[in-house]
Amino acid sequence: MHNQGRSYTDLSAEYGPSVDSIRNWVKLYAVHEVDGEKWTQADVNALQKENDKLREELEILKRAAVLLSKYN
Repeated sequence: MHNQGRSYTDLSAEYGPSVDSIRNWVKLYAVHEVDGEKWTQADVNALQKENDKLREELEILKRAAVLLSKYN
């Protein structure tokens, strides 16, 4: 509704959530197109979280490989 011209203040008055909450929701779920694919900020946040986890797992595997190479 905000993207169709309604202000955060109007939406807040009509539906109850704070102006800041509505602003955050709009930011979180706005759709951005990158290389022909559409992404929301929620998608990007999920991918960043997954990437962080994979980097941590990779670091653990690297440490394990170093330890195993010392015993061979």
